[in-house]
Amino acid sequence: MAGEPLVLVVEDEPAQREVLAYNIKAEGYQVVTAEAGDEALVLVRETPPDVIVLDWMLPHVSGIEVCRQLKMGVETARIPVIMLSARSEETDKIRGLETGADDYITKPYSVAELLARLRTQLRRVRPATVGERLDYDDIMIDLAEHRVYRQGEQLRLGPTEFRLLTAFMERPGRVWSREQLLDRVWGRDIYVDSRTVDVHVGRLRKALKAGAHGDPIRTVRGAGYALG
Repeated sequence: MAGEPLVLVVEDEPAQREVLAYNIKAEGYQVVTAEAGDEALVLVRETPPDVIVLDWMLPHVSGIEVCRQLKMGVETARIPVIMLSARSEETDKIRGLETGADDYITKPYSVAELLARLRTQLRRVRPATVGERLDYDDIMIDLAEHRVYRQGEQLRLGPTEFRLLTAFMERPGRVWSREQLLDRVWGRDIYVDSRTVDVHVGRLRKALKAGAHGDPIRTVRGAGYALG
């Protein structure tokens, strides 16, 4: 479903990778997979996921090194990383966390435990997936009622504009490229011309500015759009 959280699973064991992808999809999340560390780094830079499930032992580039590089990157440092490892020694867990991992799960683990840890990390970065409302400045989205208010007055938004605004308000200040907005709002498997994004952002701006309000959406030349 368009707008659902995107989870990157990095696991070199095919059977384990398939089990993880299947169960995470069953939770209603989008999933992309990688079987090696260098492949994961490329995927993250092309389409930043909301959470990364990362195996420690990977060919070519280890999970620890992948985590280290991601946490050093300006654009990727805030992406939560859940490290999976057969290493159960406390020193290994400390090393993983010190490298920047946000959570550490020792193999073997239950899928239920992993999904619970995944929801915890998503609560940090995608509050709309676990909450009932989003607030930014004088704008409020009631997710349960599917309504948008500005300074207490309800705004009329189409379904696409609603999903656009939700994406913006989940991460205020983040610059979204047109391609990232297409993936987030329309879905990864649907072809839509990138100029369509401009049209719907224009409609969203018009709705938000109704009643002589200011425009909270910022155009970043050569990059895309951001809220605030």
